[in-house]
Amino acid sequence: MHLPIALVAFTFSLVHASSLTPPILPLIVRGPYLSTWLDNARDVPWSRWPMFYNRESIGFSVLASVPHTSNVYPLLGRAHDSLDLNSSAYNVTFPRYQGAQYDPSTTNLTYSLDNDNIHLTLSFLSPITPTSTLRQAIPASYIQVHVCGSSNVNVYIDANGEWAAGDRGAEIEWELNTAKGTKTWSVKRKNELLFTENNDRAEWGTFHFTGPEEAHFEAGTSAGIRHRFAKGGRVNDTIDNRFRSVMDDEPVFAFSRFFNLTQKAEQSALFTLALVQSPVVQFASARGLTAMRSLWQSYFSSSAELIQYHYHDYPSALALSSNYTAQVFKDSERHGGNHTDILSLSARQAMGALSFSGTPQNPLIFLKEISSNGNAQTVDIIFPASPFFFYTNPRWLVYLLEPIIEHTLSGQYPNDYAMHDLGTHFPNLTGHADGKDEYMPVEESGNLLIIALALVNNLMKRESPWSTAPSGPLNLFPLSADKRLDGKNSLWVGPTSPFSLMADVNGIDLPSRDPGRQSKKWLTRTYPLLKQWTSYLVEYALEPHNQLSTDDFAGWLALQTNLALKGIIGIKAMATLSALNSQPADEKYYQNISESYIAHWQNRAISRDGKRAKLAYDWYGSWTTLYSLYADSLLCFHPHHKSREADIPLHNQQSPQLPLNPVHRESANFIPEDLYTAQSTWYKSVIQKFGLPLDSRHLLSKSDWQFEAAAVASPETRSIIFDRIAKWVNETVTDKPLSDLFVTEGGGGFPGPDFFARPVVGGHFAVVVLDRVCK
Repeated sequence: MHLPIALVAFTFSLVHASSLTPPILPLIVRGPYLSTWLDNARDVPWSRWPMFYNRESIGFSVLASVPHTSNVYPLLGRAHDSLDLNSSAYNVTFPRYQGAQYDPSTTNLTYSLDNDNIHLTLSFLSPITPTSTLRQAIPASYIQVHVCGSSNVNVYIDANGEWAAGDRGAEIEWELNTAKGTKTWSVKRKNELLFTENNDRAEWGTFHFTGPEEAHFEAGTSAGIRHRFAKGGRVNDTIDNRFRSVMDDEPVFAFSRFFNLTQKAEQSALFTLALVQSPVVQFASARGLTAMRSLWQSYFSSSAELIQYHYHDYPSALALSSNYTAQVFKDSERHGGNHTDILSLSARQAMGALSFSGTPQNPLIFLKEISSNGNAQTVDIIFPASPFFFYTNPRWLVYLLEPIIEHTLSGQYPNDYAMHDLGTHFPNLTGHADGKDEYMPVEESGNLLIIALALVNNLMKRESPWSTAPSGPLNLFPLSADKRLDGKNSLWVGPTSPFSLMADVNGIDLPSRDPGRQSKKWLTRTYPLLKQWTSYLVEYALEPHNQLSTDDFAGWLALQTNLALKGIIGIKAMATLSALNSQPADEKYYQNISESYIAHWQNRAISRDGKRAKLAYDWYGSWTTLYSLYADSLLCFHPHHKSREADIPLHNQQSPQLPLNPVHRESANFIPEDLYTAQSTWYKSVIQKFGLPLDSRHLLSKSDWQFEAAAVASPETRSIIFDRIAKWVNETVTDKPLSDLFVTEGGGGFPGPDFFARPVVGGHFAVVVLDRVCK
């Protein structure tokens, strides 16, 4: 694909000047199995191989060769280990690395080849497109190579079989296919193992690596191909068809591309990587155990058609994701640049746990917990991640809940309370017919009731909750409904796109013409379950017996203050849901219960001096980060939030970004303002080097709960928390993708359980979500 220079320049202008330096950066992050990261990101990108989220290396490398000087530059990965450092045919020379910049969808790595007057950028795009679910469902990402200078240069890029199999001893097979404007390597296991993992890596599916038609290609032993490129500046357009295991004379699949900079000083080339699986999971649905197809299969007849669409759709995917980036920057900058950087690091990680399935009429999203265990559709992972989805596309949260609702309504889960997860290990969502999932009854019931009301509040609106940034250089087009795949009426006003921006023939992303009816339909269907879970909370939420909360690493504990508050807010949420479902008797009953319970809770949960909430009712002298207060504000049960109203001035009051307006408003605070103020003040007295500990038992912190606590704190406290978390990002000794659980002193390392790459970092969007609600 020949990309116009205007588009290329626009691409690189979007990524803001990132100030935080995390130990790991996202490169290709598109799902549980297509997840490649820059290891040792504080060092040069050729110091180590890229890695899967669990630190297993992945064969992926980039080299540059300059013909007139015979200089060969490593850019990514350790391909130079295959080269002869004493060769007379070429000179292995290291470039000057200018660092990484990132935004919610993109990571750019920039280099200067000073000896040859060339500047080069590798741009990795895993686009987040809230207005195009189809595009978001495509398990593929982009790499754009952009070069400028006065010397001709060749660029080499290869990938090995580790993209197709986690078992390095597995035999793989490959082929090269050509189509309109592209060449594609397709690599898969000879014997695929459906729904099977090897150390979190999928053992089924086909890896597709696509480059432009003018690129040279070669498949063969890694060392030989890299040496030939270094010596001659190109690969040989040959295919070694001796199929073998991943590391047996390590086969790699390579492209090389020549850039004639003496004729045109600025050029680019596009490559894509995809991992296509069908089916994606097995799910205990209402009709029984079902092998679930990917959502994209409702739109394309083959993976070849999908790969072609994705490759040529780059301008539109870039434009849509750029609008999202612009909005994130605009909404977060009022809270400081560190906040913007943290959201940029969190967005792809939140999406990286998801697999889109179902049909346009009944879309489903399946989620892997990642790292803490392999549970599927874990409710207390969905809940802390939910601020990201409320901000980005609340419908995706509906699709995440649907497998849980369908499974439970079908009678396959025996307990009266909400289930913890849909399967012990992703991708096998086989349920828990014996009812012996992890025991978090109050936690999960409260979580689902809170999410349900927040969703119904959103679904009641006629307008989409998403809008683009206001007019300006980043706002290229309006995001209105265009339902065709053939490119007619495309809204792209820059370089021509062969497809429409919405690309949705079935209207999956169109605003409902009758949102009240749509939300009422959802609520009516779900109401019996919600009422069942609320009945459990009425009996057990006020004084929760010995059980786990979402912070299960901290162990079992009775009378947990946070847990009780979550359950009580869940009951309060059910009162509002009852009103919306025209059930006045239920509304009155649950309203009375919640008001009685919250008064009792205050008497038992708050320390005698009134300065803080205790960890448990009977644990005197203890304290806790009272993150459950966030739900009170999210559901607009706290309309008179004086400390938050004194917030940092909002600089974009003219933004067309629409608030998540609730249908039901309270005239008085459910939880007194005094408690918000006391907690905010208390946090300043106990905060540590890297942030706010979870509670008085230890120095462990959960970053998602820190953001929720900050969202309902005073501006001063919020700023302190953000600064401490930013300090942790810069200094932590953790060596995996962004952790949500870390020690707040020392090196900010893992405390024992290693939590990393988890989607709960979606909770980092808690503040920008509250900036929209209850206005």
